[in-house]
Amino acid sequence: MPRNNTFPVDPGWRPLLKDLGIRSDTLLRRAGLPEELLARPNNGLTTAEYFRFWEALQAEAGDPLLPLRLVEAIQAESFIPPIFAALCSANMLQAGQRLSTYKKLIAPMTLAVDVGRDGALTLTPHWLEAQAQVPFVVMASELAFLLRLARLATREPVAALRVTMPQLPARAQAKAYAKFFGVAPREGDAASIGFTAIDAKRPFLTANDAMWQVFEPELRKRLGELDANANTAERVRSALLELLPGGQSGIEAVAARLSMSKRTLQRRLEIERQRISTVIGKYAVNRRAVAIVAMLGLLALLLSDRSWLHGVAAGLLTLVIAQVLVDHYSQERAEAYLMAMSSPDKSRVETR
Repeated sequence: MPRNNTFPVDPGWRPLLKDLGIRSDTLLRRAGLPEELLARPNNGLTTAEYFRFWEALQAEAGDPLLPLRLVEAIQAESFIPPIFAALCSANMLQAGQRLSTYKKLIAPMTLAVDVGRDGALTLTPHWLEAQAQVPFVVMASELAFLLRLARLATREPVAALRVTMPQLPARAQAKAYAKFFGVAPREGDAASIGFTAIDAKRPFLTANDAMWQVFEPELRKRLGELDANANTAERVRSALLELLPGGQSGIEAVAARLSMSKRTLQRRLEIERQRISTVIGKYAVNRRAVAIVAMLGLLALLLSDRSWLHGVAAGLLTLVIAQVLVDHYSQERAEAYLMAMSSPDKSRVETR
């Protein structure tokens, strides 16, 4: 992982650890991290180091219910910038949107915000650069924090509409988690928490737009400094991870996501000797191939039309070949191949 893919450690950890009765020096030694980390948090952590920090925290606490104990220690008066920004919001929907933008100032993650047709809100954390399974303590703490935030800000005993986790709590702790969330967590592909439409729009008693107007410029400045540490190609790839599930992969969509013009994006990639079409094309082709693999596995169970299945398999093979051309030759050759495969006369297609 490149050195610049690190995330600041918020100073708020020091009083929080003291409240939990955990020695920071012992914790950091167990995690294999510099003992001066919390004194000089700008050094930052990679995602792998962040996960080690949490696993060491779990070990030092010796408490399987640490995520619940931890979030209960967070108070409305806690001055952790992204959390403060969320508390200044009008409601949970706006708080989720602000956390989606600013959460990576204190953790290697973003937050996907989805509002259903019925107005129900679903918040799904995504951990950036995660190369391994997200530790349960990290996942559970994040979901518990989001519910704690809603309760702190509304001063109401808000219950989750639903909670999903790839890894469920151990049976001995299952009742405690169900009691905290107001619903038993269910197994799912991703960690997420849902709120009813009423709770999503329930007014925050901590809302303070005047304070937010004063505070926002500093948050944006810090976010800009963090983003500046990542090269443009890495930022494009991160943007694509969020855009591709919605069917967007164009240059305009990526530029808008990164809050810059198409021309500026192209210029920055040229400085890094990257081509926007190559960066976007490679990841878009990859995503299409994965999507077709998933569809093929599901629909093969439902359909018996072999000619249709052969057509899907041929389409998958086409995308795989295009991916190889991107990886080993050039984007132009991949595009030429895909264009040729889409024409009626495929007899002249060459992949050499």
